[in-house]
Amino acid sequence: MAEFLATYGFLIVSMVLGALLGLSLYLPLMTGQLSLASPGFYALGGYIAAILSTQVFKVSGGLFPLGLVLLEMLIAGVVSGILGVLVGIPALRLRGIYLAIATIAFVEILRILALNLDLTGGAVGIFGIPQPFQTPLEYLWIALPLLILSMVILYRLERIRVGRAFTAIREDELAAGAMGIDPTYYKVLAFTLGAILAGVVGSLSAHFLNTWNARQGTFDASIVYLTSVLIGGTRTFVGPVLGGMVFTALPEVLRAIADTAGLPLWLAQFLRDGRLIIFGLLIVLGTIFFPQGLMTPDLLKRQRDK
Repeated sequence: MAEFLATYGFLIVSMVLGALLGLSLYLPLMTGQLSLASPGFYALGGYIAAILSTQVFKVSGGLFPLGLVLLEMLIAGVVSGILGVLVGIPALRLRGIYLAIATIAFVEILRILALNLDLTGGAVGIFGIPQPFQTPLEYLWIALPLLILSMVILYRLERIRVGRAFTAIREDELAAGAMGIDPTYYKVLAFTLGAILAGVVGSLSAHFLNTWNARQGTFDASIVYLTSVLIGGTRTFVGPVLGGMVFTALPEVLRAIADTAGLPLWLAQFLRDGRLIIFGLLIVLGTIFFPQGLMTPDLLKRQRDK
């Protein structure tokens, strides 16, 4: 067991972080808003942690203090939340594909800024981000409680007045407005909560990966997170959690299959490099055959009844 954890510790933590990023994308979807801005806030949070830990909170020798990591996560969450409000108020007046395009543009703006600013290290990025733990698996001491806390908050959120307002807006925004619900307020709230979560996860990921550059927040990442939510489920937070874990591990599974002896060369190459094509196909097939994803509230209710 110890050997298994040592071998796959990095992947296990990556799966937990993937589940958290799936939740950050799920939050705007609770109000029916297809936002792909999570990778941008994720990248922003990572840059905040990378800059603070290498240029502000300089620690000589030993492990980086865990308290400073938590402080960086707090700062990243606050900054991402403020930017989420500033971006969300104008952007969430758009709907559907127009909102998706606007949020993709936001991600690209942040990426271009990161590529051209000296503070972010340009195209090279920031290397040598200090480590608070000796092994990758130990990051579970932060990542796992953060995931559990996020799931508990979302569980409660779906059952209180705010969550019911989210659902009403998702089902029919005009009817929700006629009932006295302010769609703009709740859409911006959901968008901002997703931005905060993505920023916090990015801050932790910067230490986990030990390096941070503009490749961390791209349109490719948006497709991965979108796949995890759409296939996992868009009507309950359980779907994005399971989807985020599965689709984070899927590239490693595909690479393992590609290394199988006797496999045709073209197929092995496709399994290694065709990840986004496979994810795109899964989105198409999933939206046709499972429009609400694999995990739905009805399915969870039937399981509880059994």
